[in-house]
Amino acid sequence: MAKLGIIRHGVTDWNDQYRAQGHTDIPLNAEGRRQAQLLSNRIGSEQWHVIYSSDLSRALETAAIIGEANSIEIRVDERLREMDCGQIEGTTEQERVDRWGYGWSKLDLGIESQQSIVNRGRQCLADLADRHSNQNILVVSHGAFLSFTLRRLLSHIDITENLSNTSVTLLHSGQPRWDCSLYNCTKHLSAL
Repeated sequence: MAKLGIIRHGVTDWNDQYRAQGHTDIPLNAEGRRQAQLLSNRIGSEQWHVIYSSDLSRALETAAIIGEANSIEIRVDERLREMDCGQIEGTTEQERVDRWGYGWSKLDLGIESQQSIVNRGRQCLADLADRHSNQNILVVSHGAFLSFTLRRLLSHIDITENLSNTSVTLLHSGQPRWDCSLYNCTKHLSAL
C-alpha cells in the first residue's frame, strides 16, 4: 500500500489578492518560501521516497525547498497542474462580476470542468500509487485541483474545508477505496 503526502504549494501574491491563478505561472512570495521551509523542517523527521510536483513554479519551488533540504528526488508530472481557469485567470471575484455580471460562473469562459479535473487527478494519483506501491510519496500541487480530486476520492468522508497553503493530507491507497489519516494539517506553520 502506498502512502501519499498531499501538499498544496506555498502562498503567492495572487493567493493574497484572491486572484484565480490557474495555469498562469505565479511564483511563491517570501511568505510562501517561509511556509515551504517550515514544511521542509517538518518533513525532515519523516521518511519519504520521492516527490512529484506540478510543473508550475509555485508548486515546483515548494517541492524543491522540501526536496533539497531532505535529499528527496523530485519528479514533474504535468497532470498535477492547477485547473485551467480560462478567461478568469488573474481576476478577483469583483473583477469577474464587473466584467461578466453576477452570473459569470454559469458562462462559458473556458474554465476546465470539475469532471475533467477529477478524472486527471484520480488517474494521476492511482498511477503514482501503483508505480510506488509500498513507498511514501509526496505530491505537491494546487488548491482547486487537490480539493476537487480529494472530495471525489474521499467521498465517504465529509470534507468541507479548503486546503491551506503548505497543508499536509495523508492518503493511503487500498481496495476498495482510498483512506485518509490526516487532512489539511498545518501544524508546522505555528512557528510563523
